Amino acid sequence: MKNQPEIKVRLSEDLLRKLIYISEAEGRTPNNQFLFMLRNNIQYFERTKGKFNSAKLAAIDISEYTETGEKE
Repeated sequence: MKNQPEIKVRLSEDLLRKLIYISEAEGRTPNNQFLFMLRNNIQYFERTKGKFNSAKLAAIDISEYTETGEKE
């Protein structure tokens, strides 16, 4: 599997409990549930605001979130 960037997310205890509750109800890990919800949100954004511009997406600097871009 390809090495994927990681993002640390800060959640309140209430949100974390709700995420875990939904995850268990849906039979997903909290990480997979979060990705599922994020993908759904992106689809909603594209339906309501239009598709993403590929050139603009490619121009976004993600080095802060990738291993090769980690600052020591």
